[in-house]
Amino acid sequence: MEETTRGLEIITRYFSDFTSEQIRQMKALEALYQEWNAQINVISRKDIGGLYEKHVLHSLSIAAVFQFVPGTDVIDIGTGGGFPGIPLAILFPETRFQLVDSIAKKLKVVDAIAEALDLKNVITEHIRAEEIRDRKFDAAVSRAVAPLKDLWFWARPLLRPQNISKDQDSASEELPKASGLICLKGGDLAAEISESGLKPKAFDIHEMFPESSFQEKYILQIPYQRIL
Repeated sequence: MEETTRGLEIITRYFSDFTSEQIRQMKALEALYQEWNAQINVISRKDIGGLYEKHVLHSLSIAAVFQFVPGTDVIDIGTGGGFPGIPLAILFPETRFQLVDSIAKKLKVVDAIAEALDLKNVITEHIRAEEIRDRKFDAAVSRAVAPLKDLWFWARPLLRPQNISKDQDSASEELPKASGLICLKGGDLAAEISESGLKPKAFDIHEMFPESSFQEKYILQIPYQRIL
């Protein structure tokens, strides 16, 4: 319990507007992941002790940059053990999250955790993103599962453009709505970005959350917006 409390402190250091249900769900994450990770390795054994910082807060860094609008649809490409999808689904209970992965046993863990947390806004699917047909999402999120050029190749056909006004684009004080591809990346990204031929917006996570584990960790976004 003390370890969970200490872990939660790093979350509440940066995010404080939680309901009692969200606190319950956040507290439950550690025991659930420890139990399931002992059976199916979805988190590096050396990282499981840093679950809240290295996985939960890392996932929630996206929420420090973008807002997820109620009623919208988000796909988590290559969700693995449920990151960033599960923490984001806790924080945004009125946004629908579809978590997909090509490895069925990982989704078994995600399904069990979503059920234990009573997350009504999460569904999973055992499928590769490039195999999905006839479905559209308002945003795609991902956590370093592939090079940027591949992520965009998979995500682009699944996205619906978001309409924004010129005034909103230039002067809004609110966080921008999550749209396009939003991915968590680390290290020197210059070569990867150059190879992709894309011009992503980049956000330094360490500037937002000055924790040692976030050095050289970034959020990249490829917007998919239609300016009216």
